[in-house]
Amino acid sequence: MALQFASFGLGAGLPPSSCHHPARFRNGHVKASAFSCPSLVSIPRFKVKGKVLSSDGFLETKDTSLVVCFGEMLIDFVPTISGLSLADAPAFEKAPGGAPANVAVGIARLDGSSAFIGKVGEDEFGYMLADILKENNVNNEGMRFDPAARTALAFVTLRSDGEREFMFYRNPSADMLLQEAELDLDLIRKAKIFHYGSISLITEPCKSAHIAAAKTAKDAGVILSYDPNLRLPLWPSLESAREGILSIWEISDIIKISEEELTFLTKEEDPYDDAVVRKLFHPNLTLLLVTEGPHGCRYYTKEFSGRVESLKVEAVDTTGAGDAFVAGLLSKLAVDLSILENEEQLRDALKFANACGAMTVTQRGAIPALPTKEAVLNVILKSVR
Repeated sequence: MALQFASFGLGAGLPPSSCHHPARFRNGHVKASAFSCPSLVSIPRFKVKGKVLSSDGFLETKDTSLVVCFGEMLIDFVPTISGLSLADAPAFEKAPGGAPANVAVGIARLDGSSAFIGKVGEDEFGYMLADILKENNVNNEGMRFDPAARTALAFVTLRSDGEREFMFYRNPSADMLLQEAELDLDLIRKAKIFHYGSISLITEPCKSAHIAAAKTAKDAGVILSYDPNLRLPLWPSLESAREGILSIWEISDIIKISEEELTFLTKEEDPYDDAVVRKLFHPNLTLLLVTEGPHGCRYYTKEFSGRVESLKVEAVDTTGAGDAFVAGLLSKLAVDLSILENEEQLRDALKFANACGAMTVTQRGAIPALPTKEAVLNVILKSVR
């Protein structure tokens, strides 16, 4: 069967890295030859005055509203027709994806300041992804290119209800090979919020790099945001997935999980029972969120809890909906962390986040479907009317 791939428009070529090395040009890109110094791609940084919670819970000044997202970036291949198996799909559209990268682009689309740290292959897809970050105003200077490994791919099967099943190509992919020595620690220290998932915990050396990055952020007083983004086919076993996800649970300040992830982590306990949810609320946690797809989300803090409904839309593809939700919330918190202490303000931020997620499911792919701030505000205004 001949596969047809819809192409993505690419922007200007990448600037040379700060390392001195020979480069070869092709299709407008600067492509690095094999060399020992990690490749860097730089774009301007943006700083906005903000606040950050110190270790004792008090607010202190931090001269940034930057959200740094750490982890995988890959290519999703999405069938052009929903409701078919991968084998029966006549064609696929390629779409940039990877949960942490989705969040970074989502924040930038919402007029926020974001950066991405991760590794891709030194191949056409890797450079395409770097271009897409740049085009979306995401700081990609923490991105690295591996000359010996390919950019990760994922084929996504869409059921008729828009829900997904995944088939991954990682053996190993470049994102799994990010090393601690390749981390841009200065970029992490400058963040207001450091956001990550659990896929980067599955294998070494990326696992050690993840832990080192999170420790650097924590030591610098950066808020840690965690969305496990459970993908069971990538883990060796169910138990290894549960243990891996929970291994960094207690260092996080903000955690977002889905109903399915809650059920998995609590070993099939009732995800709608607040007592079950509270079992996952550790002493250092500021905010725990449980997303319920089209039904919105629940929120839990030490002082209050509640539920916020989402907008009603017709789902085409749920890929990236949770990432859009996270982007919506973090874009608000990066400007004003005091939202976490005021239930009315938090509910408003979650309404905005829910709208971001709802709008994303109305189009195919993750990054292509992420909404702008103006579009989200217009949809919320219409729903109020």
